[in-house]
Amino acid sequence: MRDPISLISDLDGLHTPVRLSGEDIRAIFRPEGKDMTDKLLTELQQAVPLAMTSLDLSSKPRKPGLIIVDIVNGFATVGAGNLAPPTENPQVSRMVDEADRLARDFKERDFPILAFLDSHQPGKAELPYPPHCEIGTGEEDFVPELLWLEETASATLVRKDCINGFIGAYQSNGTNALLDWLNVNQISDVLAVGICTDICVMDMVLTLLSARNHGMAPALREVHVYDQGCATFDLPRAVAEDLNLGAAAAHPQAPTHHMGLYFMAARGALLVDKVLV
Repeated sequence: MRDPISLISDLDGLHTPVRLSGEDIRAIFRPEGKDMTDKLLTELQQAVPLAMTSLDLSSKPRKPGLIIVDIVNGFATVGAGNLAPPTENPQVSRMVDEADRLARDFKERDFPILAFLDSHQPGKAELPYPPHCEIGTGEEDFVPELLWLEETASATLVRKDCINGFIGAYQSNGTNALLDWLNVNQISDVLAVGICTDICVMDMVLTLLSARNHGMAPALREVHVYDQGCATFDLPRAVAEDLNLGAAAAHPQAPTHHMGLYFMAARGALLVDKVLV
């Protein structure tokens, strides 16, 4: 096995794809820095704790809607692309399982579901990220566990080509597929799950909260974010430096997941750790 540093070709910033073998990936994604990451998470949990509640969607009159953000191969299937997990990742696997469970519960109750699927035109960059989820690669498709949603009448699928699903939901005729879904179904409570907690999920949730406060979805009362139904990617500092991305590109999974939840809650989202449908 080669030295991890020698495995990396010139990345040309973040925009040139790098293809590594499974053996090479295991060499690079080693557990260095875990103590530092664990310490950071502990300090975050103490300094900015999260308030979690349970959500019982059958306990009182509600019109709930489930929003699934970008649980596609390119982000959640091992080895599927530049931004997919290189090896099995417990947080990502848990997110997929919980999203599947909730989606099936929502289907059983005939509650509306909206799923965003990150989908980009080949060669059209989404800076600062390398090419990902390009149409025709399969990265832009649901993970296998959620493919059944394509045949589900209560599910609305929205392909987006930007980080923020609210913005990506704007259509060529000026309408917004997310707002239309909320208003046609008179949804009072949104439950959000998906990937990445601190990127696409957070951007959509923060914009949706502003839209609610601006009266753009009159029936919407609360936006809930399910902790275990969300995940983000893991890029420890040592790996970022090995990849010549620089220390500032570090993105340790557990702390950044916590930070994403914190910022959504700070803007008015309700965090939940248990969902009953």
